[in-house]
Amino acid sequence: MVRMPDSRPYHHGDLRSTLLAGAERTLREKGAGALSLRELAREAGVSHAAPGRHFKDKQALLNALALTGYDRLGQALESADDPALPLERRLTVLTRAYLAFAIDNGELLELMYARKHEPDASEQMASAVDRTVGSLERVIADAQERGEIVAGDPHRITLLTGATLQGIASFAAGGMLDPRSALDGIEELVHLLLHGLRPR
Repeated sequence: MVRMPDSRPYHHGDLRSTLLAGAERTLREKGAGALSLRELAREAGVSHAAPGRHFKDKQALLNALALTGYDRLGQALESADDPALPLERRLTVLTRAYLAFAIDNGELLELMYARKHEPDASEQMASAVDRTVGSLERVIADAQERGEIVAGDPHRITLLTGATLQGIASFAAGGMLDPRSALDGIEELVHLLLHGLRPR
C-alpha cells in the first residue's frame, strides 16, 4: 500500500513563534496536559513532523514556553524598576509589576516554576530565574547592606515575599479577590512586609 503524502505544508514563515503562541493559548484554556505537538501542527496548518525542527518533544516545548514567560516577566520587572526610588516605593512598584504578570499569566507562571527544575533546561532556566526572581533578591540584599531591612538570608526573604504574592495572585485567579483590589493593595502589603503589624 502506497502512503499518500501529507498535503499540509512543511514550511512556515515563523513556525516556532506560531507553535509557542498556540501552546500558550492551549495552556490558558485547557492546561499543560492538553498540549500536543501534533495538535499544534494541525492548528498551524503544517505537517505533524514540522514542529520537530524546533522542539524534539513536548518537554522541549514546555521548556521553551516557560523561558518565553521568564523573558516577558523579566521585561516587566526591568521596565518597572527604578533604583533611584526609596526602598518602599521601589519594592511597591516591583511587586505590583510581578503581581500584574501573575494575575494575567497564572497558568504560564505555574509552568515557569515547574520547568525551572527540569535538568534538560537547567542552564537557560537558571539564567532566566536569575534575571527575574534574582533581581528581586538583589534589591533585598542591597537593602540589607544599607541597613534598611533586617539581616538574614536574602533568598529566604525573597521566597517568603514571593509566596505571599503567589497567594494573592491565586486568590485573584480563583475569584476570592478582585484582581484590581489585589493590585491596589500592594502598597499596603509592602508597608506591612517592611514594618510589620505592630502599632508604633
